Amino acid sequence: MAKTKTHADALTAREVDYSAWYNELVEVAALAEHSAVRGCMVIRPYGYAIWENIQRALDERIKATGHSNAYFPLFIPKSFLQKEANHVDGFAMECAVVTHSRLKKAPDGTLVPDPDSALAEELIVRPTSETIIGESFARWVKSYRDLPLLINQWANVVRWEMRTRLFLRTMEFLWQEGHTVHADYEDAERETRQMLEVYRELAEEVLAIPVIVGKKTEREKFAGAMHTYCIEAMMQDRKALQAGTSHNLGQNFARGFGITYQSKDQVETLAWTTSWGVSTRLIGGVIMTHSDDQGLVLPPAIAPVHVVVIPIRCAKPEERAAVEAYLAPLLEKLKARAFAGRAIAVQVDWSDARPGAKHFEWEKRGVPVRVEVGPRDMEQGKLVYALRTGGEKTTTTRDAFADEVLDVLARVQRGLLERARAFRDEHTRDLDDRAAFDAFFTPKNPEKPELHGGFVRGGWCGDAGCEAAVKEALKVTIRCIPLDAPAFAGACVACGQPSAAGLPRVVWAKSY
Repeated sequence: MAKTKTHADALTAREVDYSAWYNELVEVAALAEHSAVRGCMVIRPYGYAIWENIQRALDERIKATGHSNAYFPLFIPKSFLQKEANHVDGFAMECAVVTHSRLKKAPDGTLVPDPDSALAEELIVRPTSETIIGESFARWVKSYRDLPLLINQWANVVRWEMRTRLFLRTMEFLWQEGHTVHADYEDAERETRQMLEVYRELAEEVLAIPVIVGKKTEREKFAGAMHTYCIEAMMQDRKALQAGTSHNLGQNFARGFGITYQSKDQVETLAWTTSWGVSTRLIGGVIMTHSDDQGLVLPPAIAPVHVVVIPIRCAKPEERAAVEAYLAPLLEKLKARAFAGRAIAVQVDWSDARPGAKHFEWEKRGVPVRVEVGPRDMEQGKLVYALRTGGEKTTTTRDAFADEVLDVLARVQRGLLERARAFRDEHTRDLDDRAAFDAFFTPKNPEKPELHGGFVRGGWCGDAGCEAAVKEALKVTIRCIPLDAPAFAGACVACGQPSAAGLPRVVWAKSY
C-alpha cells in the first residue's frame, strides 16, 4: 500500500504511474482499504456512502421496471453448480468451497477441520446465483399466470481472484443481480435489453460515464448464457471497463432446474430465464473516468457531500457564533432542495486546520462545490464558491447561491459526462490495417506503458480463433459488438479476411 499523501506530498501523477495514482487516491480519499483477508477489501464509510447513492439510484430504476427485491442463500450445493455444464466450467476455477461445519483443536493447539463435521455435500460460496435461484424458481413457477417472474437481489459474492485491485477486482464484492423467468424467447430478450438500457442510463445520467452498448462475442459471453449484452466504458488510461452485463440465458438453466409452466393450452412448457448485474467496480469506474492528480472527482448525483462550507476565520467563540448565525438561513435553504432525488448534503468544516489544508482535504475527497465565507463576505451578505472541476472562483450573494446551487450541480454533472465523452472519442480510431492496429496498442516506451492505446473500431471475421490470437499477442479483446451500428463490408482488422456478414465494426481494446 502506498504511503498516505499530504498537501505537500501530492498523489503520483497519472502519466507517471497510473496504477500507483489509483491506489493512492483510494487511500487518501478514504474510500477503501485492504483487509486482513488477502484479496478482500474494507469499504470505508465515505466509499460506502458512494455505493449507497449508486444503489439508491439503481434500485429505484429496477423497481420502476416492475421488479421486486428478495434474498437468496450465500451457500450453494455443489450439485447445483453442476447442472449447467458451461456454467460450472466458467466458474470452477473461482469457487470457494465449504467442506466442514466446525473446527477442533489439534494436539498442538491449532484449529483444524473436525473430521466428524465433514458435509454430506460440499457447499460453494456464492460466485453468482443463477443455480440457487433457479431451484427456487422451479418451485415458484407453475402456470403462465406466474410469468414473467421479476426478481432482484442486493448481495455479496466471492470469486477466488489471484490478482486483485480495490473496487475493480476483489475476492469478495457487492453487487445486485437480477433473475427473471419468461414464457418465451421474445419476452426474455426484451427483458435483457430493457435492463441493459437501465444500466446505460445509470452510467451516463448518474455516474456521468459514457458507454458503448453492445453484445459480447461467443468467446466473451457469460458462462451458460445464450446472449450476453454489456456496457463498455473507457478509463483515463484508455483501457476498457466492463461496467454492466445483461444475459439472456435461453432455456439452459430452466432445463437444468426444471423451470416449467402450464401454458394456456395446458401444455407443460420449458421457461426462459435472464440474469443481469452491476457491482462495486462502478466506484472504480467513477474514479478512473473523472478523477485527477489532485484527488477524487465525483458526479454530484452520487457525491456523499454536495457542498462543503469553509469558514475563513472562526477560531474565537464569538467569531464562530457570528458565522453560524450567518450560515443558518443558507443551510436551511440548501437542505430543503434536492438534486438527483436526494436532499442536498451540506457540511461545514469547523475543524481548526488552516484554510489551505481544508481545501486540500475536500478537494481530494471530490466534493463538487466548495464555499468560503470570511468576515468581509458576511459584512456584504456574500460568499465565494469554487467547483471541484475547476474554473474561476465565483462571488455571489448568500441568498442567490441557495437559488443557484441546483443549476451549478447540474452544470458540473453535465460537464463531467461531456468531458469523458470527448476523451473517449479522442482516443477511438477506425482502423483497417493490422500494422496500424498493432502499433496503436503497443507502448512507444515499453518501460513506461501508461496511457497508450484506446478503442479501435475495426472489422472482424467472426472467427473465435482469430479473436483468441489477438488476445494472446496483444492482450486486446473484442469488448463488444455495438448494437444498432451499420454493417461493415470491409476486412477483419486482425487477419484481413472479409468481415462477417451483417457485423458492424466491433470495439477492440485492452481491458480491466
